[in-house]
Amino acid sequence: MRTASRSPAGFRAGTCSRCRTTTDVPGYLNGRVNTLRLWSAQATNAFDLQIFNSGDYAQAVRAQTFAENISKVLYPEDSTPQGKELRLQQQYFFVAASLHDFINKELEEGFDLHRLSERIAFQLNDTHPVIAVPELMRILVYEKGYDWDEAWDITSRCFGYTCHTLLPEALEVWPTELLERLLPRHLEIIYRINEEFLAQVRKQFPDDELRARRMSIIAELPERGVRMAYLATVAATKVNGVAELHSQLLRDKVLPDFSEMYPDKFTNVTNGVTLRRFVRLANPKLSTLITDTIGAGGVTQLERLKELKPYADDADFRAAFREAKQWNKTRLTTLLKARDGIELPEGHLLDVMVKRLHEYKRQSLKLLHIVSLYEQVISGKIAASDVTPRTVVFGAKAAPGYKMAKETIHLINKVADKVNADERLEGRLKVAFPANYNVTLAEKLIPAADLSEQISLAGMEASGTGNMKLALNGALTIGTDDGANVEIRKLVGDKHFFLFGMNEPQVAELGAQGYVPGDYYEKNPNLKAAIDLILSGYFSPSDQHMFDQVIYSLLNTDRFMALADFDSYIAAQAKVEQHYADQDAWTRSAILNVARSGYFSSDRSVRDYIQRIWHTSPVL
Repeated sequence: MRTASRSPAGFRAGTCSRCRTTTDVPGYLNGRVNTLRLWSAQATNAFDLQIFNSGDYAQAVRAQTFAENISKVLYPEDSTPQGKELRLQQQYFFVAASLHDFINKELEEGFDLHRLSERIAFQLNDTHPVIAVPELMRILVYEKGYDWDEAWDITSRCFGYTCHTLLPEALEVWPTELLERLLPRHLEIIYRINEEFLAQVRKQFPDDELRARRMSIIAELPERGVRMAYLATVAATKVNGVAELHSQLLRDKVLPDFSEMYPDKFTNVTNGVTLRRFVRLANPKLSTLITDTIGAGGVTQLERLKELKPYADDADFRAAFREAKQWNKTRLTTLLKARDGIELPEGHLLDVMVKRLHEYKRQSLKLLHIVSLYEQVISGKIAASDVTPRTVVFGAKAAPGYKMAKETIHLINKVADKVNADERLEGRLKVAFPANYNVTLAEKLIPAADLSEQISLAGMEASGTGNMKLALNGALTIGTDDGANVEIRKLVGDKHFFLFGMNEPQVAELGAQGYVPGDYYEKNPNLKAAIDLILSGYFSPSDQHMFDQVIYSLLNTDRFMALADFDSYIAAQAKVEQHYADQDAWTRSAILNVARSGYFSSDRSVRDYIQRIWHTSPVL
């Protein structure tokens, strides 16, 4: 390894600098303020007058354009080589700016960097910032003059790694060709880290070269690349998942060789959400009811929500709880009419599915439920008067290059057009998909929800936080045993949670046997009728084949087994309707969901990080 430092090729000297904007973030009544740092890229030489005067106007501002692109759009679409390159530039820019800012501006002059881990913990939030590991090594070796072993000792005590996925495609692998072109020094550092790590593997597991190849940070196939999750795991003091099931699967299925080599590295920190944002601010009626009932301490001590349990049996409290829910529904109705021109009918069960649009989250399963119910009414199998009045609200965004997700959004909207206009339903089934789902809309939609759809294939969802927000706001969950749903069900109780579908071992067993989705289509008349209705072009009369790709994917591949879980899901929805018919019983369940969900506080999550990973005092 050469000892001379050089600038990353993707950030040519003199073309790019960083600009820091700081925002004070006060804690809630604790006398402390954190600092949020936001970075933007700027050109050091934004305008070349000489080139401009020669007539090449575009070239005169090229440096400015290049720099501004880096921080203009977070996570640019990366299905093209240019998009991949910009993503890597972006990831490096943000971590490099943050590391340099802390080391050069926050630490006092002359600070002994051997003690760096005593002052800071860098938590790698998924694989996106993992390039920080070789960047810190580069700073220590080439800018601060430490030898390699010293630098690695410092680096390997400073990082923790939180994995947020179980999908192999979501664990970034950067092509070595791209790294060599943009960040050549970092690639050299990664090669050396890998070389020394593999020496440890071979020492601990002699005569097992296949293990060494499996664990190598450098992947050889399908193209040579750097496995960023492996690099993070090697460098981190701790590796955690974000729900009990997720952390177990992370150890057993995603990183099994690493958990065998480093059993003490792996731990769990279940995600959390803040009641102060998603109940106190988002749901003032419920917040006031809680405070009036158990006192103000519940805002900062979510475990005190348990004190609400006895009030589930208090008729006056249940009435007040229903009144708060109705207020939230009215507020949402007013907002959606003004914002999107969507009119929500009164008196409906509000069935909400809000999350990123991805096949594993199975918006397609919810859609098949809607189409099946609709088909049964218009075909005369059931009377419209027998349908529980229900409005289904979707909220989602899809990655720019995710074609199947975009097709699914299109299909949902086409189904909504037909369902909402069909008088045969007598107004008892409505579908809404408001555009641009964001936190502002979430703060109105989540408090209004009656039913929380958490229907991912078991073993696919890391945790989820929408499920926690909805439970804390008094929505009952229909869901699989996946992610934090497992913990929600254990806490709120089986009577107050609508469980359906296969569990993770059953999913694995079906996959091993050879899953044939077409068999489920042929054997279930209602499922077949729903799919056939879509394939017929009923929802897309201008183009009968508009949604062939979505349906053929379900019939021929169905990677996330929506058809296998359809029957169980429909049975669970029947239980939802039966329970919702008894409004007193439903309200009691909703209150117990709130009372038993205090565990999902972000305050508890942070305490878990402090105790299990950072090993520092919560009060500095």
